[in-house]
Amino acid sequence: MPRFLTIETDGIEPEAGAPAEGRLISGSPKFLTWNAEEAAGGLYAGIWESTPGKWRIEYDEWEFCHILAGVSVIAEDGGDARTVRAGDSFVLRPGFKGSWEVIETTRKEYVIRL
Repeated sequence: MPRFLTIETDGIEPEAGAPAEGRLISGSPKFLTWNAEEAAGGLYAGIWESTPGKWRIEYDEWEFCHILAGVSVIAEDGGDARTVRAGDSFVLRPGFKGSWEVIETTRKEYVIRL
């Protein structure tokens, strides 16, 4: 098994998805996820994309995100709303609760640690 892995969509069948039941706020967002790495201990890496819409998010996991394309607004309950766009990187920590609104179809690279 090679020790160098590129994070890309070529050759990976995407998983289709949408916000979990009861979390949709507006629109009809559709997700595609290209999970490139799944390692022991609950580590995941890949690419995720969503069409416009807004839904509630609640994180039990730690996630690093790097926005590749699009515009989204992430709002923390009781805190600030942040607009993220191509080139932005951030971490969502366990316990984060709020909303994710995709303004323009958004694609991100992610690393998740459960």
